[in-house]
Amino acid sequence: MDIISYTKEELENLIVVLGDKKYRAGQIYEWIHKKHVTSYDEMLNVPKALKEKLAEIAPMNAPEIVTFQESKIDGTRKYLYKLYDDSVIESVFMRYKHGNSVCISSQVGCRMGCRFCASTLDGLMRNLSAGEMLMQIYGIERDTGERVSNVVVMGTGEPLDNYDNLIKFIKMLSDESGINISQRNITVSTCGLVPKIDELADEDLQITLALSLHASNQAKREALMPIALKYNINDVVDACKRYFDKTGRRISFEYSLVSGQNDTAEDAAELSHLIKGINCHVNLIPVNPIKERDYVAPDRSAVIGFKERLEKNGINVTIRREMGRDIDGACGQLRKKYMSKVGEEDEDSRTNG
Repeated sequence: MDIISYTKEELENLIVVLGDKKYRAGQIYEWIHKKHVTSYDEMLNVPKALKEKLAEIAPMNAPEIVTFQESKIDGTRKYLYKLYDDSVIESVFMRYKHGNSVCISSQVGCRMGCRFCASTLDGLMRNLSAGEMLMQIYGIERDTGERVSNVVVMGTGEPLDNYDNLIKFIKMLSDESGINISQRNITVSTCGLVPKIDELADEDLQITLALSLHASNQAKREALMPIALKYNINDVVDACKRYFDKTGRRISFEYSLVSGQNDTAEDAAELSHLIKGINCHVNLIPVNPIKERDYVAPDRSAVIGFKERLEKNGINVTIRREMGRDIDGACGQLRKKYMSKVGEEDEDSRTNG
């Protein structure tokens, strides 16, 4: 396990096993989780011998920022990280009036197969460790020099498909020994893994659950999201009701509007009926087109019309502010472009070699 993924207690146990003083764990934990160092060499008050032992058994596999794009429209930054095994993932930094938000990835790739998402085109490669999730935030704080106050686990991957690492990440992120981000400022998105939603409800966390709903009925959800073949739309919505009943945390329903697919007046009526009576908020997202699919966003008037129909039915709804539209804004686009470029370079080197 990489040292970044050790909790403070796990680190204390490791230090004791290595024959050193327990307080050294606190020093090391602070260097990583408060000062955001990326190598043992930067830990100035830790004995060299201890650092050498740790480097052998618990390497510090800090992700490296390969490149980033910055929006000329709103200053949003999309980062591409390279991991120790040369896998690549994306993270997004967004500035809002209420504070800075970071959207992080939870897996390398994704196996959920949502039709409109670039993240899933090449399938799932592996899960991210808790440390790899944390370091996306630390790297952005280090690069921008700005404090992050809100975290959204809504980038590449299905967070609940990486459940154990996700829970560890949330607890470490909100730990006062680290950067201590309030759980109320952490949102976890899921496409609807019903058993895991129920398990998450029992964790006694205060995070926000965001369900990627994207359809008003079962047939349309199946067409957009293969996970619907396993978990019926009504079962997923019922799981969200149970989550609210246990946690008291309002549910967020994410709804990507795809022109001609799920944006009709009938869809608005069906959606209103489906979620009526739930303490929830609907986040409308005009779909961000990807070249591998022919889905396009509705025009602005259609989006406004859909929103107004929901509001007339008493649904709390907003249209997501489009951040970074000019910088490969959709999940997985920057990663896909990078991987294609690397693949072409490898092919060229083989051909010319």
